[in-house]
Amino acid sequence: MQLGLSENLTALVARRFTAARDGGHLIFSSTHLSIISTAGIPSHIQFQLRYCPALGMKPQDLKQAVPAGPKPPKFDPFENPSPDLLLASFPPQNPTHALVLNKFPVIPNHFILATKAWKAQTDLLETADLEATYECLRTWGDGPSTNPNTSRLFAFFNSGEDSGASQPHRHLQFLPVEDMHQPGTESWTPLIDLLTTQPHTPQSFQSHPSLPFTHFALPIPKNPTPESLHAIYIALYRAAVGAVQGREPRDGLPSLATHGPSAISYNLAMTLETMMIAPRRAETARVPVDIAAAGDIADPGVISLNGTILAGTLMVKAEAEWDVLRAKPEVLGRLLRDVGIPGTGHALL
Repeated sequence: MQLGLSENLTALVARRFTAARDGGHLIFSSTHLSIISTAGIPSHIQFQLRYCPALGMKPQDLKQAVPAGPKPPKFDPFENPSPDLLLASFPPQNPTHALVLNKFPVIPNHFILATKAWKAQTDLLETADLEATYECLRTWGDGPSTNPNTSRLFAFFNSGEDSGASQPHRHLQFLPVEDMHQPGTESWTPLIDLLTTQPHTPQSFQSHPSLPFTHFALPIPKNPTPESLHAIYIALYRAAVGAVQGREPRDGLPSLATHGPSAISYNLAMTLETMMIAPRRAETARVPVDIAAAGDIADPGVISLNGTILAGTLMVKAEAEWDVLRAKPEVLGRLLRDVGIPGTGHALL
């Protein structure tokens, strides 16, 4: 699948992001960033902890009466994207997907791949979705002025009510790895990259034994076909469903439909080298904060986690949450266990 862009993707996203931000068409919220490790996980496995005060604002007028009658349909930002946020539609002859800037980013140049026609976020990804995702990953950084060692994309997908998904229209998201860094965080590397160093045979998944949540990864061959990408995805999905059912892959993976509604909630992540999945059992987890000291924020101590955990980054909305996780990083391990399926290993296919 060719994107058919008139300029390289990196330059297009950067130019349009700046214009949309400066024109007030998207709302960028800055974050404070710390690097933390957690008990039981080797120190070289680091997590980014982001504190975004804008997320802590309480909704207004919660006590107003809700009007009687049917509720209006939820706004779909991908049905007819704003021209100020729409980057491209492709393939050019018969568009099936669109690239759209995230309207509320906390990391610069955050953009989204959405289906043009309505498709459910809770359905399994199709071959065309993965083909388009890989093409974005492949073309990112094309051009003479980019550094191929740092100009990389991290893609993620949230599916199911416990995954951290915020929109029901199918979409995958992209974060430039270089934009996830801030000065002083050069030692951090995306979590998914660590899986590439783990043992792998044709009969096994890659996983890191120190991580406190079940996850599975497989390498992506160079120049994969769309069908091979989908086969990798389905193998990972079957392993994730088996984990939720309490089955070890060595005991055989469950037979499942390869299209239609997903049987579980999960997060998927993808780079040019690796595809990774983590089944989910909860969207949120709690950290122990002093409610009285939490200030005027919504749901103090409740942390919502999405597919960015597979990059090794998470975000909090309150200074009290930020302080607890920096002072007691062992709490991070409990958060990850609480939202995922505890335990992992080098499971066999």
